[in-house]
Amino acid sequence: MCYDDDAAPPRLQPPITGTRAAAIRLTSSDGTSFAAYEAHPDEVRGPGVVILPDLRGLHEFYKQLAVRLAEQGHPAVAIDYYGRTATDDDRGESFPIMAHVGKLTREGIQSDLRAAADHLGGPAVALGFCMGGRNAFFASDPGFGFAGVIGFYGAPGIAGPYGPGPTQHAAELGAPILGLFGGADEGIPAEAVAEFGQALTAAGVEHEIVTYPGAPHGFFDAAHAEHAAACEDAWKRVLAFLASR
Repeated sequence: MCYDDDAAPPRLQPPITGTRAAAIRLTSSDGTSFAAYEAHPDEVRGPGVVILPDLRGLHEFYKQLAVRLAEQGHPAVAIDYYGRTATDDDRGESFPIMAHVGKLTREGIQSDLRAAADHLGGPAVALGFCMGGRNAFFASDPGFGFAGVIGFYGAPGIAGPYGPGPTQHAAELGAPILGLFGGADEGIPAEAVAEFGQALTAAGVEHEIVTYPGAPHGFFDAAHAEHAAACEDAWKRVLAFLASR
């Protein structure tokens, strides 16, 4: 889990448009109804964004992030992962994550991701954090139809529960990738990040990999004043990537 209930995405640029935001429900291809949060700009200025949260699912950080993106002209929808197993949509700190995360499947996550992209319509980018970052990298597969994908501290190599990661599946990827990592992230060693970049290069996938020295896992957080420069640079890169799509 990247963020607690006090976490918030940094507000790094003033809004350029008004927004409308609301909790919604989407339906996956297998009939599952799941929670999502949508923010729509009054003036659309770029592609939509599907936000893939960390393993805790749809909590306040990602709702705020959807609004931050909409303020910059990007329709955004953040999704929850647990419509198949949880009895409610509460993803506060009391949510028993580990009782549910082991029941997730790649097929379920990807089906929900597709439903969110269909809901947005038009060109879209997948943006994920931690487990969501890993799944955003997988969504570079051209079959998803994304104009690009962005992953914050998504483990690129072999990791549970599925095992092989985006590094091992690089030959199947195609949409441009922006990967943002913390140099002090104990869960994602520099060697794994380097191997990911090498695999993408070998596969001919357009990509940019950025590592912020000294930044921990979850550094993109308004509470991390000591990492403000990394947050600002990462946000600028995210917006530039979206503008280029």
